[in-house]
Amino acid sequence: MTPLMRFLSSLLVVAFIGNTASCAADIQSGRDYSIIDRPLAAPKDKIEVIEFFSYGCSHCKDFHPILDAWEAKLPGDVTLRRVPVSFNRPAWARLSRIYFTLNAMGELPRLNGAVFKALHEDRINFSSDEAVIDWAVKSGLDGKRFGAMLSSFSIQSMVPRADQEAASTGIKGVPSLVVDGKYLLNNDATTTFDGLLKNVDKLVAKTRAERKKKGQ
Repeated sequence: MTPLMRFLSSLLVVAFIGNTASCAADIQSGRDYSIIDRPLAAPKDKIEVIEFFSYGCSHCKDFHPILDAWEAKLPGDVTLRRVPVSFNRPAWARLSRIYFTLNAMGELPRLNGAVFKALHEDRINFSSDEAVIDWAVKSGLDGKRFGAMLSSFSIQSMVPRADQEAASTGIKGVPSLVVDGKYLLNNDATTTFDGLLKNVDKLVAKTRAERKKKGQ
């Protein structure tokens, strides 16, 4: 091997080592995310991303359109599931019931963002079910049907189940994101929502590679 070839070969080795180290440092446990002690059940045919949120959270309101835009571009093997949480606050529990009711009625795509607007921009006070029903009617829903579902046992029982799922991840606030039931994003690892979603994308890629290695 000529001196020139040895030199070029050494450059390739250095470049390879540097690139490998860069990839390894790209997403780090303990810095960008933590591993949940008792992972949530996750679908096998999809890589699930969960957003724990509340309509009462102003940060969730700001994040909502950004997350919607991200969801619209997801590849076929990735899915997003939103889970409203109350942290045992009665006012937020009512907001969780609004989410579950709209979802059950098939009205979530149309009115999900409208709930954030009603609370944070229009300053509508959802301090009672009657106030929520009044908003629903003005939003074009059947008030009687909406009210019946809002107070139904099936909808009410979804609230503690959602809270329990959130509690099992150890989250302290919202919005919080979990990938594949086991990777909890660290919001403090980035200063922007776009940066947070880039870390989600990296964990999705990590999960995809892990599943491929396992032959799933």
